[in-house]
Amino acid sequence: ANNTRYGLAASVWTESVNLALDVAPKLAAGTVWVNCTNVFDAAAGFGGYRESGFGREGGREGLREYVRPRWSDGRTVGQSDGTGARKKGNRAIRSEEAAEPLSDRPTVRPSDLPPIDRTAKLYIGGRQARPDSGYSLTVRDAKGGIAGEVGRGNRKDIRNAVEAARAAAAWTRGTAHARAQVLYYIAENLAARGDEFARRIRDLTGDRHAQREVALAVERVFAAAAWADKWDGHVHHTPFRNVTLAMPEPLGVLGIVCPPGSPLVGFVSTVMPAIALGNRVVAIPSERWPIPATDFYQVLETSDVPAGVINIVTGAERELAAVLAAHDDVDAVWHFGSREGAAEVERLSAGNMKRTWVDYGRERDWRDEEQGAGREFLEHATQVKNIWVPYGE
Repeated sequence: ANNTRYGLAASVWTESVNLALDVAPKLAAGTVWVNCTNVFDAAAGFGGYRESGFGREGGREGLREYVRPRWSDGRTVGQSDGTGARKKGNRAIRSEEAAEPLSDRPTVRPSDLPPIDRTAKLYIGGRQARPDSGYSLTVRDAKGGIAGEVGRGNRKDIRNAVEAARAAAAWTRGTAHARAQVLYYIAENLAARGDEFARRIRDLTGDRHAQREVALAVERVFAAAAWADKWDGHVHHTPFRNVTLAMPEPLGVLGIVCPPGSPLVGFVSTVMPAIALGNRVVAIPSERWPIPATDFYQVLETSDVPAGVINIVTGAERELAAVLAAHDDVDAVWHFGSREGAAEVERLSAGNMKRTWVDYGRERDWRDEEQGAGREFLEHATQVKNIWVPYGE
C-alpha cells in the first residue's frame, strides 16, 4: 500500500476494527477511511503526505495554515534596533564594528591561541567523524581572537548524516515515554556541565549573562521531554456515524538550520522538540558560533541517545542548507537564517514536495518563551493523520 510516491488518502476494509486500527497508522497517507471512502467534513482535516503535498484544510490543523505568531513583527536578522546598532546574534553591534570585515581584524598572536590545537569533528551516526573534505572553519571569539576550529562539512557529510538518521527509525517506532526519559537524561547531563558551557558561550559571544542561556537551555530540554508523551491527538466532531481520530505523527528525517545567534539555546530549542516527538534530525549549527553545539554532542554521547537520532554537521550554512533542501530522503527542513537562505531552501524543496518551515530572515528572540519555545515547534514537528472509524448499524 505504501509502494507509491503519493499519500493523499486510503481506505481499509475489514470486519475487524482491531486490525483496522493496527494498519491505519502504518499507512503513509493523510486520511485513512475504515470501511468507507470519500467521507469529508469541515470539522476534520484533510491533506496528504509525500508527493501529495503537505498542509491541511478543515479542522484545527487547517486553521493553523492561516495564522502566524503574535510576536512576529517583520523584523529581520541584522535589522537596526533604532539605537544606531544592529542586532547580531544576541548582542548589538555598532555600525562601525558591523562594517569591519572579519578578515580586517588584527592578526591573532600565537600566545592568544588555545593551548591545544583542537578541531571539533562532525557528529554522525552516534560517532565523531572527520569531514569528508578535510577542511575546517576558524571560529573567532568576541574579541576577534581564534576560539578554535570546526570541520567544514560538505554534500557527502550531509548524505552520511541522512543515511544515519534513516537507519534510526526505531526511535520513531518507540514509545513516547521512553523518548522522554532520554531527554530528561540529556537535561541532567547538560546541567552538570553548566559552568563549562557558560564559560564557552561568554568567551565566544561576550555575553555576560551566559549562565542564564545555559539555564534556559536546560529548561527547554526538560520542557521537550515533558511534551514527548503529552502531545497527543483529539477526536473531531463530524456529523456521521464515525469516530474521526486526528493523530499527530512525526515527519521522519528533519533537517534543521539552527539560528545564527544564541548558539546553545537556539540549537536546543529547535532540535529537542523535534526528537521528542519521534523525528530524527540532521542539524546545521550556527556558522558563526558552532562550538557549543559540538560541545553538546559530548553530552549526547553520555545520555543514551541512540545513534543517528541527532546528527550535527558544521560548516557553511548556505551550502549545507541547499543540500538538505534538495535531498530526496529528507522529509522536512526548518530554516532559521537569512531571507536569501530561506528563499533558496523553499525553491529547492519545491521539486520534491518537501515540507518547510522558514522564518524568511525574521529575527526571533530565542530567550523569549513565546518566540523560542512552545506549541508552534511541536506543531511543525508533526503532521496530522485523520482516521475515520465507523460505528453503529
